[in-house]
Amino acid sequence: MNTTGTLTALEICAGAGGQSVGLEKAGFGHSLAVEIDRDAAATLKLNRPSWNVRHGDVREVNGRDYKGIDLLAGGVPCPPFSVAGKQLGADDERDLFPEALRLVREANPKAVMLENVKGLASSRFAGYREKIMRELGEMGYLPGWQLFYSSEFGVPQLRPRFILVAVKEKYGKRFAWPSAQGTPPTVGEALLPIMASRGWGGAEAWAAKANSIAPTIVGGSKKHGGADLGPTRAKAGWLQLGVDGKGIANEVPGPETPFDHIPRLTNHMVARIQGFPEDWEFSGLKTSVYRQIGNAFPPPVAAAIGTSIATALGMKASNRVADSLDSRNRLRVAS
Repeated sequence: MNTTGTLTALEICAGAGGQSVGLEKAGFGHSLAVEIDRDAAATLKLNRPSWNVRHGDVREVNGRDYKGIDLLAGGVPCPPFSVAGKQLGADDERDLFPEALRLVREANPKAVMLENVKGLASSRFAGYREKIMRELGEMGYLPGWQLFYSSEFGVPQLRPRFILVAVKEKYGKRFAWPSAQGTPPTVGEALLPIMASRGWGGAEAWAAKANSIAPTIVGGSKKHGGADLGPTRAKAGWLQLGVDGKGIANEVPGPETPFDHIPRLTNHMVARIQGFPEDWEFSGLKTSVYRQIGNAFPPPVAAAIGTSIATALGMKASNRVADSLDSRNRLRVAS
């Protein structure tokens, strides 16, 4: 059993590090983190200069260079499966599941963890999911899908994510999906210290109104206009919490701001709602930073699932993120 060492990970589509920092907390060190967006790659390098971060296309990575790593992980692009898009699945050129499977064949990791949107769980993609399960089964893995809500892991937004985990058969009996870890803070509870930081007199009353979790943060893409908190329905949800979702603010309200002001969130606040560490910095201009944050996999969710994988691989759970393992949620062999 690995009691002191660090497990190794190859992460693709790493983004601004939401999954990365969660896996780090779970006990994984990065042999390589690959990200095609220049600003997001710069964010990774800014926060973890010791990591091997590659700005480039995952298609250019040779998995044989990382033969025998412990984990291949990634948040492959969601537009092929998102209800906000055309849901073209395998017909979408942005579908990188085939590249992830190629890397699994080449690197032969002990475990695989891939994150995507809830849309991939729909019946429309049942055949697609079964094909992936079958390929992983043929490579000697026990694969399984699970839908998680980020609010189940202390994140103050719903943010459903559909997760694929596959572990080599020898570790299968030791893997269990993490169970929910308590009630998340409300938006008001999470953001009050930031909202009040410049002396706005209405901060306490605002926080009392923002008394539930947030709608799912929507990062959008470069084809999307500026930084805002999502489509019309999402903006309406934010307004019920006392937040103007039509844009992102440069700074929090100050002492001169009227008590009844409806504030916009800053990127700092959006990062807090996503569960990023307080000291995590972002590279790029405001809109780029918002997209990096909004498209991220919340670190607390990644940490919980990563801890379950690390435990299955034999890493002692002490001194890492606490998790609750439910023996009823074991992986099953793909049919």
